[in-house]
Amino acid sequence: MSEAPRQTLADGAARAHGAMCVAATAEVSPSAGSAAGPAEVAQPASTSAAISASSATAAGPAGAAQAADAVAAEDAAEHSGPSLSPSRAADFMTCPLLYRFRTIDRIPEPPSPAAARGTLVHAVLERLFDEPASGRTPAAARTLLDPQWERLAADEPRLGELFEDETERRAWLDEAATMLDRYFTLEDPTRIEPSHREMSRRKLLASGLTLRGYIDRLDIARTGEIRIVDYKTGTAPREEYEARALFQMKFYAVVLWRTMGTIPRMLQLIYLGNGEIVRYAPDEADLLATERKINALWQAIDRARTSGDWRPRQSRLCEWCSYQALCPVFGGTPPPLPALPMPAPPVQAAPVQAAPVPVPFAATPPDEPVTG
Repeated sequence: MSEAPRQTLADGAARAHGAMCVAATAEVSPSAGSAAGPAEVAQPASTSAAISASSATAAGPAGAAQAADAVAAEDAAEHSGPSLSPSRAADFMTCPLLYRFRTIDRIPEPPSPAAARGTLVHAVLERLFDEPASGRTPAAARTLLDPQWERLAADEPRLGELFEDETERRAWLDEAATMLDRYFTLEDPTRIEPSHREMSRRKLLASGLTLRGYIDRLDIARTGEIRIVDYKTGTAPREEYEARALFQMKFYAVVLWRTMGTIPRMLQLIYLGNGEIVRYAPDEADLLATERKINALWQAIDRARTSGDWRPRQSRLCEWCSYQALCPVFGGTPPPLPALPMPAPPVQAAPVQAAPVPVPFAATPPDEPVTG
């Protein structure tokens, strides 16, 4: 990263510089946030976002509830065509053979302390917002650690194999507790009322590809503006890797845009490994380009599936790959490809307008402004 001051990308001119890291000190702290109060948030340039804000106000609780039911019905609908999630898309971009091992061969991977810690921290932060605002404290978050770990270990017995003894397990839990403490230096959860947590979303594109994924947190301001929040237990990437990190968030933004008709005002990645925040304010051109990239990516995946050519792509990430014993790069031999069923015929979908009529969520808006 450059030494220039880091700041939130709040307008179109700033967006031209790409996403930038925001140091922990730039985020509203509990004390500063209490004094400052909610700030005015400018409306997005997108017409659809402006419509969403006015519709949410005009519809009232009953109309918003009906709109939420309609969105839920869309999510529940099963589509008989191909589907893609941000994680699997990232696998293919990293290494086609990695995608094959995980998605086609479905070869189990041993649990890792880092991945298990990420799951645990996500579970605690999700349940922290079950507490009343005044009860969302660092002590409360730490209190949730042990019961959430016990729940995860009961659901996945292999997690118990991660540690040789109780001392090692306790040290690992202390690392998770440190990340939770760091979270409170980045946000004040007493001023946030998420509209959704661990939200599942599915959307059938006009191309016949269904996008799917889970969003850690969705905040909706009183004006109807949307912020997508994702927690990361690693460290913020260097500037040259930020675009790759933001692809997942733009993927989610496309799904929400196509289901709700609203372009999210802010995409926010909270890195608990080193206490930084990456923010990005997308626009319609961003999301159209991302949708084209997703469709092109699926076409590449489909070509690999048809040809059986899942060649490995060597990179620095190979060091952490659990499939090295099966990878030709490391002298391994992949297993024979499993027999695949004939693909379902593509779903015929009507073209989707760039700015469809919005369907706002029914939710209590956050006290904290979206730009916070």
